[in-house]
Amino acid sequence: MFDPFADLTDAQRERLAAFEEQLRHFNRRFNLVSGDTVADFMERHVRHCLALAWKPFPPGSIVVDWGTGGGLPAVPLAIRFPDVTVYAVDAVGKKIQAVRAIGRRLGLENLHPWHGRAEAWTRPVHYSVSRATAPLVDLWRWHVRVAAPLAAPAEAWPPGLICLKGGDLTGEIAALHRLDPSLHVEQHPLQTLLGRSAFAEKVLVAVRDGRA
Repeated sequence: MFDPFADLTDAQRERLAAFEEQLRHFNRRFNLVSGDTVADFMERHVRHCLALAWKPFPPGSIVVDWGTGGGLPAVPLAIRFPDVTVYAVDAVGKKIQAVRAIGRRLGLENLHPWHGRAEAWTRPVHYSVSRATAPLVDLWRWHVRVAAPLAAPAEAWPPGLICLKGGDLTGEIAALHRLDPSLHVEQHPLQTLLGRSAFAEKVLVAVRDGRA
């Protein structure tokens, strides 16, 4: 079982607590997350997002969060991996405005919010992440269009798409393989990975080019 909070420093824990406080503040104005989930923010949102830290993102790598919303998972990842550059992309201006303010107040110099559609993004990235914002085939198209090579260590995530999804993914994975039969797709049930029944039917999905 993976505990995403186990190896956090005191400073990282304090930043996550400050993130919760800031998101509660901005949520009253911008509706960044569902109101009925705010009371259990650390469990429902932060633990969920930090499942992506099951394997590390290497120092110096570049991660883009497609459809970041209220900065999930971009902000927790930027806190957890201070030596990684994290871009938070969203087409909704008020959400990026909030994430930019949150990042500034938390002093996250490695977090870079960007307002625009994923199709318009042009900077190279090593990893794409997302939290149930689009079908897998769309997420992969956005990633592969700007993917840059990276020699990741064996213990780290291979470069590619790592995202959080829920429900039956049979159709989405079939669409991925129709797009590119060489793709390697892994599914990791979060109930097993995190040891929390609250995450039943939610999975971590990792997609990479099988030819790499």
